[in-house]
Amino acid sequence: MTSSQPHTTSYYAATANQLAEYPCLEGDKSADVCVVGAGFTGISTALHLAERGYNVHVVEANKVGWGASGRNGGQMIGGISGDSKMADSLGDEGERIMWDMGWAGHEIIRQRIKTYSIDCDLKSGYLDVAIKPRHMKDLEAYLNLFEKYKFPYSYKMLSKQETQDTLGTKAYIGALQNDGNGHLHPLNLCLGEAKAAVSLGATIYEGSPVIDIKRGKKATVVTEKGSVTADFVVLAGNAYHFLEPKLRGILFPVNSFIIGTEPLPEQMVNEINPQDLAVCDPNYILEYFRLSADKRLLFGGRFTYFGSDPEVIKANLRPRMLKIYPQLKNIKLDFGWGGTIGVTANRVPQMGKLAPNIIYSQGYSGHGVNVTHVAGQIMADTVGGTLERFDIFANIKPMRIPGQHLLRNQMVALGMMYYKIVDRL
Repeated sequence: MTSSQPHTTSYYAATANQLAEYPCLEGDKSADVCVVGAGFTGISTALHLAERGYNVHVVEANKVGWGASGRNGGQMIGGISGDSKMADSLGDEGERIMWDMGWAGHEIIRQRIKTYSIDCDLKSGYLDVAIKPRHMKDLEAYLNLFEKYKFPYSYKMLSKQETQDTLGTKAYIGALQNDGNGHLHPLNLCLGEAKAAVSLGATIYEGSPVIDIKRGKKATVVTEKGSVTADFVVLAGNAYHFLEPKLRGILFPVNSFIIGTEPLPEQMVNEINPQDLAVCDPNYILEYFRLSADKRLLFGGRFTYFGSDPEVIKANLRPRMLKIYPQLKNIKLDFGWGGTIGVTANRVPQMGKLAPNIIYSQGYSGHGVNVTHVAGQIMADTVGGTLERFDIFANIKPMRIPGQHLLRNQMVALGMMYYKIVDRL
């Protein structure tokens, strides 16, 4: 039995607006919909449903936003991983359908922040940076899509010199800047959305790991001390979901880590990121960084480690940060933390049905902040009987890796080694 765990020692947990306390599930309850998992997918689903008048209960093993939703890089990046595969399955209009869907999550986030007055440090501005000439070709192809579909936000290609001037580093040979993307405090967004859902009648239970889901005309979600019987169940545990056997082996849990510096002097902020942009490189074993609201550099990356010791995380990521910004060599690191994201073998997010009234959504492969929000809308649509967008994902069958749940650490280590080689090519 997994006992409830507090939030990780992240910058986000240390600066959360309010860590609301929700009760443990005790006794037998009933609802229209029971959502399992209180990260972005689950809370987004619950808020969409509550806005539509459903009685929805959310059951969470730990705390709202405890997993990747409250630990990630805070980068709000458009697009859906694997969208070209889905576009191919949709015919002539496929590219346009996926383009529109790939930006829908951003608009949901912006509207929610406005509607519910959520304070989560939202900023517009983002750079896709290039390390090699082939990356520049990819960025130019992406620029063509901005032009083709009349992207409503400002965007521009930056030369090598312009990129260096914008970021105060010689690490990159060019970049594509766009103001449709941005960055935010993800835990405060998740907590704010949870508060909004509760204000509309949703019920949230924390510290309530699910131990069974009983199927039938109505489904019953069972915890150690209680249950919720509902017309529909939505599974939204992503990389932290280990309950349902059919979801094993189709999702790789991949660890990603972040360090946070002490607040930087104004002069240094003006040198390394005066426009307050989020930055991400194109590698599989990628690096990403941005400034927090109090001007710390939050620098993230992946490496093969399955623990959570902040000092180990700092020791691994500090050299990579200094490779880009040697001028930070005397800056103190205040935070080091990690979390697990769900990556699919074919990079396509996974949605499907385990029973007529049990559905799931998972596997956003690093685009979670954006895609979870449109996924929540799609889950709510599906509960209401509208399956057009759900079917786009459900019709692409996930690749299953036999034994993956037993050997996942070894497989992740092998995958990291493989993608390091790909990045070097």
